[in-house]
Amino acid sequence: MVSDGRSSSESERGGLAAINELLDESARPRGRTQGLISSSAIGLANRGRVLQVLFDLGPTSRAELARHVGVNRATITGIIQPLIDQGLLVDGDPLPSKVSGGKPAKPVWFAKDAAPICAVLLMHDSVHCCLVSLDGTITVEAKAAFPPDAEGVEALARPIFDTIRQTLSLAHRPPLGIGVAAGGMIDTDKGTIVAVNLAPLLAGFPLGAELTRRFGLTARVDHHPRALLVGDRWFGIGRGKRHFAVIYTGEVLGGAIFLDGHLYRGPAGGGGELGHTFVQVDGTICRCGRHGCWETIATLGWLRREAQQAGLPSAPVMDSRRLVALAEGGASSAAELLDRYARNVAVGIANLQQTMAPNFIVLHGDVVGGGPRLLDAIARHVRELVPWRPGGDIDLVMGDLEDRAALRGAAGLVLSELLHFTL
Repeated sequence: MVSDGRSSSESERGGLAAINELLDESARPRGRTQGLISSSAIGLANRGRVLQVLFDLGPTSRAELARHVGVNRATITGIIQPLIDQGLLVDGDPLPSKVSGGKPAKPVWFAKDAAPICAVLLMHDSVHCCLVSLDGTITVEAKAAFPPDAEGVEALARPIFDTIRQTLSLAHRPPLGIGVAAGGMIDTDKGTIVAVNLAPLLAGFPLGAELTRRFGLTARVDHHPRALLVGDRWFGIGRGKRHFAVIYTGEVLGGAIFLDGHLYRGPAGGGGELGHTFVQVDGTICRCGRHGCWETIATLGWLRREAQQAGLPSAPVMDSRRLVALAEGGASSAAELLDRYARNVAVGIANLQQTMAPNFIVLHGDVVGGGPRLLDAIARHVRELVPWRPGGDIDLVMGDLEDRAALRGAAGLVLSELLHFTL
């Protein structure tokens, strides 16, 4: 463990203190007996607001930060400079001068060598761990597969903890915490895995509490698609957006929704189970035990069964990339299956759009391998299924095939807690 027996530099302590100061302030009770907001609390709130805007905008000059926050540049400098001195932020290379001249502006961004966050992607068959810097750079990756014949939760917990320990041992500074994107239903209040349909041994496992107990670090656990959304919002294509959604397809199907600047979780993280919304009354039985879930018609299991029935080559390992290649190679049965698969994905997206109208939807996972042809087919079916309504067009874009957004989002879960950001 890197948290044991390590010495820290003054800048490390300053950077961690700045974040912990925000955390301490956000954790104080706010009962009726509390008096007026102190000047220090106002300063912390202003600092958090500036950092939130910085994440929304990406690397940004002091002048632009001042404009977005609605204060003068001197006030921004008073907030930013201590964070630079503490090693949390850094000045980037000067931007090109405008035609009118003047001193070139330097964009401010998070320092790559600031204390990192340990990010974990926990799926039904494996664990993937890495360190994520505050600017979203991923380093020090480690992976482990779960034993296929595991008979108890300890057999799955061991590779999780060993992989995290291996990653932490290579951290250049004591990490700020551990964030976990888990492929299952999560009680976000307790950090407990409620259920993983493909890994039932993990049901009821208090992962967040165990991580804090073993490693002495803040730990946050959330549903994998919600972590994808956080990664897109802070480090990717969703940055600065007030409304959008993500959809993940693969062995399972899930999604998450960001509306009016807030990530929707529902009580204890029980909301947003998009893969288990009904699309076929009395349809195929789902792994959750119910019939007709969206997941039954828009995952790799459905695609491979249909490919087998159509006599397509490589049916047992069929995915979107292979299916598009077959369709473009002239296989008419592959082209027909591709269109059906696209419509199945579009059905759930149409339901989501009709209900919440996120308007901007990022697709992750297996469908990304299908490239522009599959994206165009999904978008066409969505347009056919959703009547025009006020509020703008529906944009569908491809996101991440390899879950880099999920790892960054897992780190973002910790940042949202430490910096008291609204998600």
